[in-house]
Amino acid sequence: MTGDSRMNTLTTKGHAHREQILLVEDEQDLAKLVMLNLKAMDYEVIHASTLQQAIQVIETKRIDLILLDRMLPDGDGIMLCQQLRQQQQPLPIMLLTAKDTEADIVLGLEAGSDDYLVKPFSVLELRARVKALLRRGIVQQAQIDEVAYDGLSINPSTRQVTAFDCPLELTAREFDLLLFLAKHPQQVFSRNQLLEAVWGYSYEGYEHTVNSHINRLRNKLAQNADHPELVKTVWGVGYKFSPPEALAH
Repeated sequence: MTGDSRMNTLTTKGHAHREQILLVEDEQDLAKLVMLNLKAMDYEVIHASTLQQAIQVIETKRIDLILLDRMLPDGDGIMLCQQLRQQQQPLPIMLLTAKDTEADIVLGLEAGSDDYLVKPFSVLELRARVKALLRRGIVQQAQIDEVAYDGLSINPSTRQVTAFDCPLELTAREFDLLLFLAKHPQQVFSRNQLLEAVWGYSYEGYEHTVNSHINRLRNKLAQNADHPELVKTVWGVGYKFSPPEALAH
């Protein structure tokens, strides 16, 4: 990290509604390379070198995507990811890190990141993943129709869930998983299909990430009523949402 820890903002006149990306990275050469490529894609980029700077940006600006390093001068980027998810922030987050073990990747996914890109990475791959995350965010924002079943309602626009007359506190990823399954009742999805649909990618060997989210989701649903399992295991295949009579789709 250089002595200059100031944040750099790239702006272009005449583009009032460009997507804004927060890059949290203390390696200045890498930050410049990433910023150059994102600017070429017509994104506005705000650069922060520390977690504290990143928090200040998030609190004061509209951000559409965070590219987040893990090993920062004032802590692990995982902490910021967890903090945002605890606050129910649905903001897309992609971790950019040299930590490449299976345990590290699983930790990043479990913390609520939407993607995990290991350094050194291809600029073309970075561009493709950024576009995919931003596109998925737009699609999710457009999904405003409420999904309702007997005793359960899911509101995508407010990201609120009511289960048997009780508000349900879900993490951003748990909400996305429940919404996806509820929109496809009785349809069986493999763990890889759920990774692809909800997380936006599929990594062989990381199906246990889906398992842990399914288990937490089941526990939270079960706390609110003596009701048969809404999310059922189809042994040898995957999972399905098996609700009572549907009220709306």
